[in-house]
Amino acid sequence: MLTLYHAPNSRSTRIITLLTALDVMDQIDIRLTDIPRQDGSGGRDPNNPHPEGKVPLLVTEEGETIRETNAIMLYLCDRFPSDFAPKVGAPGRATMLSWMAWYGNVLEPVFVLNIAEISHPVLTSTFRGLPEAITALATGLEGRDYILGARYSVVDLLLASPFLWFPKALPDVPVIKDWVARCGAQPAIAQTTVYETKAQQRFTEMA
Repeated sequence: MLTLYHAPNSRSTRIITLLTALDVMDQIDIRLTDIPRQDGSGGRDPNNPHPEGKVPLLVTEEGETIRETNAIMLYLCDRFPSDFAPKVGAPGRATMLSWMAWYGNVLEPVFVLNIAEISHPVLTSTFRGLPEAITALATGLEGRDYILGARYSVVDLLLASPFLWFPKALPDVPVIKDWVARCGAQPAIAQTTVYETKAQQRFTEMA
């Protein structure tokens, strides 16, 4: 069985949403773990094998570890094939890979740098800035309901996550606002909220 090290209400929450969307929650051993939080709470769990004490971390049946959200998502979508992600060789696969890599290489870095109010020419030349990222996202959504077309997919789950987590950061761009609203209305999102509330209660009782 696959093992997921998960901290409730953290970046690994997106993996819970993915597992819910794939309908494979019963096929994963989910181990709740503590992590250092930005508000100073929490701490590193010695039982969490992530080399930096973070989440998510997925351990395969063969004992290999996978870290980084987009890498874990790609592995899970290949491990549990479904309509939620294009299979290898299928139309949309290349687009999916590009957007998921773009999230980790561009969107999240510029998103975090913008929140931290950090600016430097090297950062701008490497990642561009949040306005450029927003323009790229809006262009990708033009004329379609979701990134890959008419169907909600793992790409939307990942790319919409920072705007669902920080609603104040949602840009005043109609095509993006409408897309985020559609993503937030997905049944897997509501089911994740219920799961995370219960997981937080369990974790508090364990502490």
